[in-house]
Amino acid sequence: MTLRVLLVAGEASGDLHGAALVQALRARVPDLDVAGVGGPRLRAAGMRALVETEHVATMGITETFGTLGRLLAAYRRLVRSLDEERPALVVLIDYPEFNLRLAKQAKRRGIPVFYFVAPQVWAWRKGRIRTIAERVDRLAAVFPFEPGVYNANGRPLAEFVGHPLLDVAQPTRTREATRAHYGLDLDRPLLALLPGSRKKEVGFLFGPMCEAARQLAGEGWQSVAALAESLDEADLRAALGGAEVPVPIAHGDTYNLVAAADAAVVASGTATLEAALLGCPLVIVYKLAPLTFWIARRLVDVEFIGMPNIILQRAVLPELIQAAVTPDAISAAVRDVAARRAEIGAALAELRARLGTPGAAGRAADLALSLVS
Repeated sequence: MTLRVLLVAGEASGDLHGAALVQALRARVPDLDVAGVGGPRLRAAGMRALVETEHVATMGITETFGTLGRLLAAYRRLVRSLDEERPALVVLIDYPEFNLRLAKQAKRRGIPVFYFVAPQVWAWRKGRIRTIAERVDRLAAVFPFEPGVYNANGRPLAEFVGHPLLDVAQPTRTREATRAHYGLDLDRPLLALLPGSRKKEVGFLFGPMCEAARQLAGEGWQSVAALAESLDEADLRAALGGAEVPVPIAHGDTYNLVAAADAAVVASGTATLEAALLGCPLVIVYKLAPLTFWIARRLVDVEFIGMPNIILQRAVLPELIQAAVTPDAISAAVRDVAARRAEIGAALAELRARLGTPGAAGRAADLALSLVS
């Protein structure tokens, strides 16, 4: 019989992890029908996209207002799908504000709910743990400390499956081949610029990154910008007020670029963990609209913003937040991580060990299928 699954991945990182999960599910259940919210990777994995991730991805609290109409339309479309297609399982990936509302609708209809890549309630809004326990049947945790958070009330809701990036954050070319591909000097230090996967964050971050790259060029550095698959070159130019991008662009080649780099400047998010797993010293940058940042500062309860520092529980990597995101500060932080390359390399090896072993998507698929067996 066909196993019908409704899956929601509302961000680029969720699209990546969702595609791996769908592949693992299909390896176990060949007759699989997956529909829902997905990006290019999930669509390539065979998802029927009822809504495309690119249409609902948001960056912050106030930025959500600009996509509210699309979010409401997507939500209503998915609720209709629960009634019309009657999936056997709902799979949710991160994206908590949207997904927890959909989980409530699924539970009302008696459809089991599986969460992969849990909401980071340990960072903010810890009161949602009770909501998650009420609306989610099983949860695949990707950080080793998360089961202790979600299972604190005695119910075995969460299970650590390891981090899915361990399987995918790998280069496909040598350092030398990548540098040759972009016409870069093998003997000069290389800086990778990763301004994010959303237009808003690129708009905040790419200008200061490029100016820092210009400053560092006088010290021998060469730079390349990594363009997320969800964006195009026009988005980079828009962030620079319409000016031409002053550095080469790597489109859809981020892992190879970062693996070939001596340092990276990375927008806070999944990309910081990807760069860390590739062993690249990095500077974490984070900037939001002023009102969004004001609200977030009062809600978030963590010492660090970058996942590598959170996992390591110490400030290994520089974090530049809001007004601190300036060309001068970025340049200084790049010099700092380059000078501490050996120390940072050892810390990143420790981080990799803490994230478990490869095969997270397969273990998550087994956990999900336990709900429908």
